[in-house]
Amino acid sequence: MFSFFGVVVQAVGLLLAVAFYTLLERKVLGYIQLRKGPNKVGALGVVQPLADAAKLFLKEQAKPFFSNWFAYLGAPVLSLLLSLSLWVTYPSFGYSIYSFGFGVLFFLCVSSVNVYGTLVAGWASNSKYALLGSLRAVAQTVSYEVSMILVLLSGVYLVGTFNFVDFFFFQESGVFLFVFCSLVSLVWFVTTLAETNRAPFDFAEGESEIVSGFNIEYSSGGFALIFMAEYGSILVMSVLTGVFFFGADSVVVFSVSGVFLLKGLFFGFSFLWVRGSLPRFRYDKLMALTWKSFLPVSLGWLGLVLVLGVV
Repeated sequence: MFSFFGVVVQAVGLLLAVAFYTLLERKVLGYIQLRKGPNKVGALGVVQPLADAAKLFLKEQAKPFFSNWFAYLGAPVLSLLLSLSLWVTYPSFGYSIYSFGFGVLFFLCVSSVNVYGTLVAGWASNSKYALLGSLRAVAQTVSYEVSMILVLLSGVYLVGTFNFVDFFFFQESGVFLFVFCSLVSLVWFVTTLAETNRAPFDFAEGESEIVSGFNIEYSSGGFALIFMAEYGSILVMSVLTGVFFFGADSVVVFSVSGVFLLKGLFFGFSFLWVRGSLPRFRYDKLMALTWKSFLPVSLGWLGLVLVLGVV
């Protein structure tokens, strides 16, 4: 059942979650590095994300002279819309906004198309640095997409459906998919780090380098939209990881309303924990990790699941 008003409310909620997730990140990184995070704006810095958003959107919009203007402006909007559209795949009982039986396929399609926002942003900037950064990011995302699809398909075969709602029912007894897929669950988590361009795989935007990545020519609102799309994807991946491996909110232990938010928050915190703990990989090691390690493991696991299912 589709509700346009519900979709709008859900999108606004996700954007607010993105804002305060950035505050959580700055606080967590601050304490990891033995310093305080932002604590000046509002009570304990709570209003800091809103101040940062206002600062970005009120700045002057730079217009690169040689850029392809309409594609340059459209790429951040495309990235944000795709990130928001991923959120409707979450099967929230009683608050379902857009339920359909092929949510897993929808998730795979949208996450695959998401690379076009990065590619168009780098190409439309008409800058060599931006184009090289976007090509590097697209190669990374497409490469890790393969292992992510194979891991997801193994779960789909075990559950027997493409509907995320059935992942809840399959795990109602308290036996989570994590128990069956503990090996590939690590592959999934590392793959989500690479898919969302997070440390130690943040090659799409290497802020410690002299020149940033595909977003080097963006400022003001365009940069803010790219930033929001990235963090929106992180939150969606965190929540869907909880659904995929630790579903079943309806069992007695997980009957408290909103426990799915705690699971999503845990995986969201894990993104920050990894960023504060690990240095950036070398790019050749990044590509070798997926093609020489993750692909054989995920493909072998899928083959094992298929063979055991036939037997």
